[in-house]
Amino acid sequence: MRTVFVTPLAVLLFLAAGGALHWGGNPFAAQWVWLAGLVACGLPVVLRTAMGVLSGRFATDVVATLAIITALLLGQPVAGLVVVLMQTGGEALERYAEGRASRAVHALEQDAPRIAHRIDTAGDSRVTSIPVAEIAVGERLLIRPGEMVPCDARVGGGASHVDTSRITGEPTPTRVGPGAALLSGILNLEGALTVVATAPAAESQYARIVELVRTAQHTRAPLQRLADRYAIWFTPVVLLVCAAAYALTGEWIRVLAVLVVATPCPLILATPVAIIGGVNKAARAHIVVRSGAAMERLASATYAAFDKTGTLTIGAPVVRDVVANDGVPSRELLRLAAGVELRSSHGLARSVVAAAVGAGLDVPHADDVVEDAGRGISGVVDGRRVAVGSRAYVRQGAGHEPAGTGNDPGLRAYVTVDGVHRGAIDFEDAVRPEAAPLIAQLRRLGLGGPILVSGDTEVHVRAMGAALGIADVRGGLLPGEKVAVLQALAQAGERVVMVGDGTNDAPALSAAHVGVALSGHGGGITTEAADVIILGSDLRRVADAVQISRRTLRIARESIRIGLALSITAMGFAAFGHITPIAGALIQEAIDIGVIVNALRASR
Repeated sequence: MRTVFVTPLAVLLFLAAGGALHWGGNPFAAQWVWLAGLVACGLPVVLRTAMGVLSGRFATDVVATLAIITALLLGQPVAGLVVVLMQTGGEALERYAEGRASRAVHALEQDAPRIAHRIDTAGDSRVTSIPVAEIAVGERLLIRPGEMVPCDARVGGGASHVDTSRITGEPTPTRVGPGAALLSGILNLEGALTVVATAPAAESQYARIVELVRTAQHTRAPLQRLADRYAIWFTPVVLLVCAAAYALTGEWIRVLAVLVVATPCPLILATPVAIIGGVNKAARAHIVVRSGAAMERLASATYAAFDKTGTLTIGAPVVRDVVANDGVPSRELLRLAAGVELRSSHGLARSVVAAAVGAGLDVPHADDVVEDAGRGISGVVDGRRVAVGSRAYVRQGAGHEPAGTGNDPGLRAYVTVDGVHRGAIDFEDAVRPEAAPLIAQLRRLGLGGPILVSGDTEVHVRAMGAALGIADVRGGLLPGEKVAVLQALAQAGERVVMVGDGTNDAPALSAAHVGVALSGHGGGITTEAADVIILGSDLRRVADAVQISRRTLRIARESIRIGLALSITAMGFAAFGHITPIAGALIQEAIDIGVIVNALRASR
């Protein structure tokens, strides 16, 4: 059992124990049990409210605290205990709805490199393992295949393909060689690299991502609870009615009756119950809302921002076009290329084979296959030597520069047959089919933008924006620069919902008014940094999440208004002596049940 439910359960036990004594013929003992329960369970509520008022926080607890104190002074412990039960029960429901706190910073720090391999330049180039905190600028380090770059550095020797997706969000491996700049957090895929540190680990890019997430989470403005916004005007109304009741009759018991029926249980219960219902409804739609505050933030969002790769795109390159020169038809070129690529585990190789199969081609078997990891592959297909790879790779094999295929439009593999350049295969990260309908739906829901922020090149980002009708696009952004864009929008008065899927999106997700992560690529730190998690990669659920959150908050407000209207009516009867404190507590319970039933509509 969660600890937040301990106090309301204790109140129930005190009420039950006192009731058993009272109905067993010992009302004096029952009164003392109830009184002890009121002091034990009500005192923390009173002290917490007093501390909040002294620090300038005015919330729903004020009326409940006045009711508890008045019940204690007038010897009405049962009425006071019922108020404590409603107050602490509502808080427990709210805590339950909020769920667990995010572990984003811890997850980021766990993924960071702990050990670096330093090359001793003064001696025999011996490699020594050291903590990353001891890396000094200018030191030579060895980065083995499968290891993460521990600090910002520049390649001094060796060549390899590296995975930059944690930093830029781009899934395609990048070829690096001597002189190339590497950011910490980049993963070395193949081939040992000798690098020279250009910054200590604590000042490197990955450390900045950790700090950005931590700072964003701690500086985000706290959300004023929906209930507290209503309490600002409701509490003065209650105090005026109490003053009028005492002025007319001089009876404190009527003041207590007014306070009991006015205890803002509709305020306390409506929002958490509705949010729990909304969270459950979202979960059935494969959407995880991490907290009640996240639900309220999403409902109030005014502007949409998207990452590109893996969010608006599939996140894996596919064959866009086969450009064949004279002599070999494009289908034949694709068939031959797929024959050798079938023997490779490279991501682009799988895309070529998938394209051939999708085109209805029989993929042949290749013999004498030789792969230069990350550069290209060659083999004998139907008696012909076929090579597929980078421009440099096929130039080396053919002895001349590939010609006749125009300028590189982006990601491209060249194909030679028997040493003669025969064409090229162009790749693209395909746009998700649901991306355009989602953007149109978000606009219908009244969200501004959207804006596209990406670590990809400006040319590719602008092409994506044009395809989806997004005018405001920003390319070539590092994680901190994405945060700066969102902060500028916030300063302009926008409440931004940021949608992303990569580790490089984590700071932006934390800095946004509300962060939404797609978990289709495994989640990880991004889902930990997000307020809302879409299980899978169906973008349409982003709009579903917005609609569910808005409906949930609409039902919560409706429940609050109905409950307050009934409470105000009961306050009038109590002020004129028609309702006793205990009867008022029972009436308030009936009002609470009605509020809960209405709020539960959010789950349907």
